[in-house]
Amino acid sequence: QLQLDESGGGLVQPGGSLRLSCAASTYSLEEYAIGWFRQAPGKKREGVSCVSRTGSVTYYAASVNGRVDISRDATKTTVYLQIDSLEPEDTAVYYCAASTHFDDTCVLGADWYDYWGQGTQVTVSS
Repeated sequence: QLQLDESGGGLVQPGGSLRLSCAASTYSLEEYAIGWFRQAPGKKREGVSCVSRTGSVTYYAASVNGRVDISRDATKTTVYLQIDSLEPEDTAVYYCAASTHFDDTCVLGADWYDYWGQGTQVTVSS
């Protein structure tokens, strides 16, 4: 069973940056497409970004495009989400998820993801 652990969340002022990490405890992530999602209080879970198995394909939600970068590390056990120019509207619990359904692409639909982490809280406030 793949287990995912998110870290890197916290309280940050508007305009600041964070780098979120999604780490696999016992497996390499190279066989999975990885997605980042977020859920704010009272709102539906939203796809933020995803990266294909090889890293050759990435997608970003329109709400974060230009402010977010997703990447895989060389050890193939961690996927990062860099978020810049944070806004109060970015406040949410951020989740990473792994999908077994794709050869070398990804999608932002949560239903396609099989394994989920517990989430990390991001709060943007002055």
